[in-house]
Parts: sequence; structure tokens; C-alpha cells
Amino acid sequence: MHNAAFAALGLNWRYLAFEVDPKNLRAAIEGAKAMNFAGINLTVPHKLLAVEMVDALDESAKKWSAVNTVKFNEKGAVGFNTDADAITQSLREDLGLDLRGAKILLIGIGGAGQTAALKIASEKVAELFLVNRTEEKADAVAGEIIERFPSVKVSVGFPKTEVDLVINATSLGLKADDALPLDEKQFPLKQTRAVYDMVYRPAETRLLAAAKAAGCKTANGLGMLLHQGAKAFEIWTGKPAPLDVMRRALEQNIYAH
Repeated sequence: MHNAAFAALGLNWRYLAFEVDPKNLRAAIEGAKAMNFAGINLTVPHKLLAVEMVDALDESAKKWSAVNTVKFNEKGAVGFNTDADAITQSLREDLGLDLRGAKILLIGIGGAGQTAALKIASEKVAELFLVNRTEEKADAVAGEIIERFPSVKVSVGFPKTEVDLVINATSLGLKADDALPLDEKQFPLKQTRAVYDMVYRPAETRLLAAAKAAGCKTANGLGMLLHQGAKAFEIWTGKPAPLDVMRRALEQNIYAH
């Protein structure tokens, strides 16, 4: 989507993917800065680590405690978070959901999951249920929500009642033989109205197929990917992102195969 956007705006820029071991992340950020990169995106598992490794944090990164976009300027490496707004924008556009007063189950509290939990809590939801492989992590994020957004009822574990939305923020679903990210004995999918899976490739994960079969409204993470990318594009270039061009490029790349 970025290379399509650069081409559409006539920019002689290039977006490239590099696999970086977490232990080399600091060196990779320094290297990109030394090579005059305009900026970088960071994905799993770098978003939380990078908070301590950049030279300055934008308000967005401070607020949501994770960095997924870095811009290099006279201050050095400045960390931003473009995920948070992208999550809620995608939920509104793709599921038509108003989060205020909603009950939500969020599965997975990694970099994107933690950002999602805090952002969703800020939208004045009624109740938020957090489920994570390591319960301590979910407890820590629940504690932060209680402190920052005291009007939101937050608990760790599967709800016993119906909810408006289930969000999968784990990587389960990327592979065809992955297990479902939730245990249907503990929470049957018919207990939710909608399911959002942050995984966007494949376009329909096992979770989304099961949710559809249970009569739920469904959406994958393509909208979130698009909007966080568009915001990153604007941070780096200072130009409005050509959203339609970026969406088309994403859809061709993900759905045409």
C-alpha cells in the first residue's frame, strides 16, 4: 500500500520489509537513522520494546504505551502510535459499531492488544473483558484501565453473559491449522453480536468462519491495517494519504491470491 501511494503521489520513495530479531532492534533503529530513512514501521514483537529505544515519544505513543511508527528528524527517532485510532475507525466503518456503552471481549494483550484495550476503554465502553495466555499481563493492563478510565468495568477472563463484540488480537489464525483463539466451551460465539479479527491474511480466518456460522457480523483487520498505514504515510511525508489507492493495493495483494 505504501509503494502504491508513493507512486500515486510521484514520490521517489521505497517501502521495504526487514526481519529484525528483537535483540537487534535498537541497532536496527540506529542503522535506519544513520542511513537517512524517513521512518519505519514496527510490528510484533517490537511495538512495546521500541518505547524505550526511541529518542522521543509523540503524545500518541505516550498515551497508548506502544510504538508502531518511527519518524526520523532533527530530534532523532520519534515514536508514534497509529494503531489506536485505526482500530476504532475500522470497527466503526467495517462493523458499524458505536463503542460507547458496549460490552467487549478482547483476546490477546500483546502490542496491538494492549493498545486496543486502552483505546477501547477510552471510548467509554460499559464493560471490557480481557483474556490472555499469561494472566499477569491481562491483570496489569486491567489495572491500568481501572486507573485511567475508572468508569469502565474491566475484568480478566471470559464473560458469562452476552457481549456486543469479540476482538482477536492474537496471531492465531495466520496459519490454516491454528486453533481458535477462544475456547467455545468457555465462551460460545453465539453469545456475541460481532467478531473482529485483527488477522487479515487469510481474509477469512477459522474464527471468522465460525463466527459467521454462528450468525455474527464479522470483519478482519484490513481496515485497521489501512488506517494505521495511512496515518504513518502522513507522518513521514507530510502529505494526505491517497486512501483509495492504498485500499486497492491492499485488497489486490491480500484477496487476489
